[in-house]
Amino acid sequence: MADDTPPPAAGAVTGADAALADALDRLRARLRDLALPLDAPGAAQARGDRRAALDQLDDYLLPRLRSAGAPLLVVVGGSTGAGKSTLVNSLLGERVSDPGVLRPTTRSPVLVHHPLDAGWFAGDRVLPGLARLAGDRGADESAAGDPGAAEPGAAAVRLAPSPALPRGLALLDAPDVDSVEEANRRLAAQLLAAADLWLFVTTAARYADAVPWDLLHTAAERHAQVALVVDRVDPGSEAAVEDLRRMLDANGLFAAPLFAVAEGVGSDGLLPEDAVGPVAAWLSDLGGDAAARRAVAVATRDGVVDDLAGRGLALARAAGEQVIAAARLRDAVARAYAEAAAQVGAATSDGAMLRGEVLARWQELVGTGDLLRSVERGVGRVRDAVVGFLRGRPAAPAPVEQAIAHGLAAVVLDAADAAAERTHAAWRGDPSGAGLLPDLGLSRSSATLRADVDREIRAWQADVLALVGEQGAQRRGTARALSFGVNALGVSLMVLAFASTGGLTGVEVGIAGGTAVVAQKLLEAVFGDDAVRRLTAEARERLDARVRGLLAGEAARYTAQLDALVLTGGEALRGAATAVADAARAERAGRAAGATGAGPAGPGPGGADAAGAGARPVPGDAAVGGTTAALAGTTSLRGADRWRAVSGGAGPGRTPGAGGGTWSAATAPAGAGGRGSAGPDAAGGAGTPGTADPGDRHRGGFWRRLLGREDRG
Repeated sequence: MADDTPPPAAGAVTGADAALADALDRLRARLRDLALPLDAPGAAQARGDRRAALDQLDDYLLPRLRSAGAPLLVVVGGSTGAGKSTLVNSLLGERVSDPGVLRPTTRSPVLVHHPLDAGWFAGDRVLPGLARLAGDRGADESAAGDPGAAEPGAAAVRLAPSPALPRGLALLDAPDVDSVEEANRRLAAQLLAAADLWLFVTTAARYADAVPWDLLHTAAERHAQVALVVDRVDPGSEAAVEDLRRMLDANGLFAAPLFAVAEGVGSDGLLPEDAVGPVAAWLSDLGGDAAARRAVAVATRDGVVDDLAGRGLALARAAGEQVIAAARLRDAVARAYAEAAAQVGAATSDGAMLRGEVLARWQELVGTGDLLRSVERGVGRVRDAVVGFLRGRPAAPAPVEQAIAHGLAAVVLDAADAAAERTHAAWRGDPSGAGLLPDLGLSRSSATLRADVDREIRAWQADVLALVGEQGAQRRGTARALSFGVNALGVSLMVLAFASTGGLTGVEVGIAGGTAVVAQKLLEAVFGDDAVRRLTAEARERLDARVRGLLAGEAARYTAQLDALVLTGGEALRGAATAVADAARAERAGRAAGATGAGPAGPGPGGADAAGAGARPVPGDAAVGGTTAALAGTTSLRGADRWRAVSGGAGPGRTPGAGGGTWSAATAPAGAGGRGSAGPDAAGGAGTPGTADPGDRHRGGFWRRLLGREDRG
C-alpha cells in the first residue's frame, strides 16, 4: 500500500543547510560551465572528476540536502558474480532482483523500498537522472504511455516495493563495478557515489581485486560510510576474511563492519537465514533507528561535501592549466611566425634579392655602358643621362618586375613553410597541442598561400609605382621625364628597398655589382636625396605590412583552433569551491552548537531525526542487557530475529564498539566489546577468539563515531 502522505517538498531547506545548498548550487553552475578541451597532462582525469562531481551533486548531495527525511539509500555493489542480487533476495526472503544471467538487463538496477516510502522514489528527489520502471519490467520492456519509462537501452532504475524492508531504509542492487560493458561500470560508480551507505559485496576468492579497491579507496578518501560482505566463504577460507580485515584497517576503512557469509544456496535460490543473519540484524537495527539513519546520512554527506570542495579546487587548478597551455601554444605560433617575418625581412634588405635573375633583368634594363659611366663622372649630369636614357630606351621594365615578384614570392613561401613546420612540431610535442592536429594539413603552408602571395606582391608593386607617381606629380620639373619612365623609376625604388631601409651604407655599395648604387643615383637625380630616403622607407613599410598580413593569415590556421575552444579559467570555480568549504564549516559549527545547547533531552543536529544524545536511544544502548525495547515494532529482515535469538538478543550494529568488527553466522557477541567470541574472524583478524583488537581503543565504535560519542582518534 502506498503512503497517502506525500514526502516533504523538495527544496524546503532552511538555515545553515540552505546556505550550504546555495553554495553547492553555485559550485554546480561553475562545474557545468567548466570546459577542459585541451589534452593537457591530467585533463582526462579532470574531465572524469568534473563529470563525477556533477553526478554526485545531482544524484546525491542536492537531493539529500533538500530531502533530509528521505529513506537511507544503501547501495549494494561489488564485482561480477559476487552474489549481490542473491544477498538482496535472501535478506528480503523474496526474489526481487534476478541474479546472474537471469537479470533482464544490468542497466536497470533494482531499488527495493518499503511500500510506504514509494513517494520518495517515484519522483526525482532521489537519483533524479534515472528514469523509473515499475514492477518486473526490464529497461527495454517499458510499457507505452508510462511517463516514467526509459528509452530502449537507456539506464533506468526499477522500483520494487517490499514490506519485508524496514521503513526508512532502501536497498539498491547496482550493476557490477567490473562489468565488461563500460556503461554498466559508469552506472555502478554513479550509483555508489549517490549512496548514503555502501554495502560492498565480494568473495573470498576476489576480495583483493584492483577494481573494487579503487572504489573502496575513493570511499575512504571521502569518508563514505561502508560495510563489506564476503560471500561464499567455504570452511578453511577464514584466512581470507582475516586478510581482508587487515586490508580494510590499513586503507583507512577500520570502521567498516565486515560480514562473512558462508557458501550455500537453498532450493529456493536464497541463502540460509543463519548465513545472512548478521547482515540482516545490522540493517534492520539501522532501519529501525531514525537517529542512526540520520547520523549515517550526515556523515556521508559531510564526506561528500569535503570531497567536492577539494575536487572543485583541483578542477580550478586544471582550468588554470588549460589557460596556461593555450598561452603556451599561442606563444609557439607567435614565435614561429615572428621568425618567418624576420627571415623575410633579412632576405629583402641585405641585398640577397639583388642577385640572380633580378640582377640579370635589371642590367638588361639599365645597361652597363654610358649610363654607368655618367653616374661615375658625377651626379650633376645624371638627370640628363636618365632623361636621355628613358627617351632612347623605351624597353618595358616588366621582366624586372616579374623577376622581383618571383624572387620575393620564393622568399615568403620558404619562410611560411618553415614557420608551419616549426609550429606543427611544437604543437605535436605538446600534449595540449597534439589533440588539435587532426591531420598533416597544418604541417605545411596553406594550399592557397602561393596565390595569396602573388596577389600581395602585385599589390605592393602597384603601391611602389603609385608612390613614384605621387612624388613625380609634386615635382613639375621632372614631369616630362616621368611620363616616359614611371615604371623604370618604380623598379629602381623596389631595388633600392631591397638594399636598405633608408639609403645605402658603405658595406652595401658593392652588393650585386653596384645594382643598388645605380637605382639610388637614378632616383636621387630625379627626386632628390630626402625624397628618396622617404620613398624607400615607405616602400619597405608597405612591403613589411603585406608580408605580416600573409604570415598572420597562416598563423591564424593554428590560433583558430584555440579561438574555437571555450577556456573559462579557474578563478570563479575556485571561489565557488571555497564558498562551499566555508558554508560547510558554518553548518557543522551550527550543528555542534545545537547539539550542545539542546542537552540530553533536546533535539539533535539537523532536526528532529538528528542524532542527539537524548533524542532517542541509540543502537547499542538498546542492546545493553539484551533488551530490544527501542526497536519494538520495527520490521526485521529475514534472518535478523534468528540471529538475535542465537546471539542473545544483540545484533552487530547495536553493540557498542561493533565498528570495524568482523561478523559471521558462527560469531556471537562478546558483551560491550562487540567482538565475536566464536571463530577466528570474531576478533576482527586479531586471531584470538573473544579478545578485542588493541586497535579498538583507537578505532572505537561504528555507531559511537557516527553519533559523535567518541573521538575519531
